Amino acid sequence: MRQLVLLAIVGFAAQLIDGSLGMAYGVTSSTLLLVVGLSPAAASASVHLAEIGTTLASGASHWKLGNTDWRLVAKIGLPGAVGAFLGATVLSNISTDLAKPVMAVLLGGLGVYILGRFAIRPPQVAAARKSPHGTRFLVPLGLVGGFVDATGGGGWGPVTTTSLLSAGKTSPRTIIGSVDTSEFLVSVAASLGFIIGLGTAGIDFRIVLALLIGGLFAAPLAAWLVSRVPAQVLGVLVGGIIILTNTRTLLRTFDAPTAATGPVYLLILLVWAATIAIAIRRYRNDPDGAGVVEPDENRQTEKVTVG
Repeated sequence: MRQLVLLAIVGFAAQLIDGSLGMAYGVTSSTLLLVVGLSPAAASASVHLAEIGTTLASGASHWKLGNTDWRLVAKIGLPGAVGAFLGATVLSNISTDLAKPVMAVLLGGLGVYILGRFAIRPPQVAAARKSPHGTRFLVPLGLVGGFVDATGGGGWGPVTTTSLLSAGKTSPRTIIGSVDTSEFLVSVAASLGFIIGLGTAGIDFRIVLALLIGGLFAAPLAAWLVSRVPAQVLGVLVGGIIILTNTRTLLRTFDAPTAATGPVYLLILLVWAATIAIAIRRYRNDPDGAGVVEPDENRQTEKVTVG
């Protein structure tokens, strides 16, 4: 019972983060599930099954608020589902001993990406409510995002949301709403892949339910959190936590000597502290964002500096 309560808290915290950043539910949940002892495949399967419910609720909310570009949902979500099914199949058929360090490397890499993305180069803000991106950009992005999401236990948001935001051509609310909505397709496909590869005997549905309940309780509070904590600061905090926890997994997997673990953790903490300071300073200098990209009659986009 105690473990289930802790897992519900994990789902609650992950959904708060995801609702504030438009990413990191899977990365955060999978990282913490690995820490409490689940195998990589079971952790990813549990997260994706829980996400079927959380992404459905999130997608419905975004649709009601007018944040969804259905063309973008289809063009990124369908290839994302294919990539997720393939990724789940791969993860289900490799040994736990091999999967654990591979998953830790993927999650740790995503943590580095999230930390660096929000500390060094925060995404620009655009105003266009319809995405101008074509199939040649969105299909490969969806395939890669879906595959990484299933094999890493998360990564759909870090791969797709940040790529679309960095292009600076679509409104953030449209990107986040459409990516969150398309994640329902990714979660369903990944879950099917895990069920085929593992069978239901490999999945503890109590864990899935605990994550789902925690996530559903957190969803309405995410808006409150995002209004209190700047996204770039929260992104750096989350990135550092993900890096630390997955570094711990890698060091234990390879039986690193105690004399080496201390300097590694110290280096990570020093870099993390420096990036937090950078993010806070950037926010104080430009609290409204790094810039706004507005549509223009003669050009598709035009950058207008804010602050």
